[in-house]
Amino acid sequence: MNKISLDAARLMIRETLSHAAKAKMKPLSVAVVDAGGHLIAFERSDGAPAGRFDLARGKAYGSVMLGMGGTAQRDRAEAQAYFIGAANAAYGGKLVPVPGGFIVRNAAGDVVGGVGVTGDTSENDMAAGEAGILAAGLVPEG
Repeated sequence: MNKISLDAARLMIRETLSHAAKAKMKPLSVAVVDAGGHLIAFERSDGAPAGRFDLARGKAYGSVMLGMGGTAQRDRAEAQAYFIGAANAAYGGKLVPVPGGFIVRNAAGDVVGGVGVTGDTSENDMAAGEAGILAAGLVPEG
């Protein structure tokens, strides 16, 4: 798979939200972007705040555009705040450099897109997103 299909994006979202429901997490929002950062699909659980779209998309977008998952972005922001600040300015303020953002790779290791999950703790966002990405047969890098 060289790109994330709409069906694969929907599967990742469905499985991310299913994992969250089974684990009794807070309502999540999930965005899937292609390797260029363009939105493929988005969905939010019942009860998730409407404003979570921008957070989920920003986590996914930042992962793809910077080539590092949300956890690495957070760590980089702590070590070099000026870099993340400058990158965020370059990308029009679209980055959300916190855990819950994933680079998505195919089996060959190629970047095929990104996923952003928001709504619960960073650890829970990560666990749910990882479950969704793995369900689609892809490799999460958060």
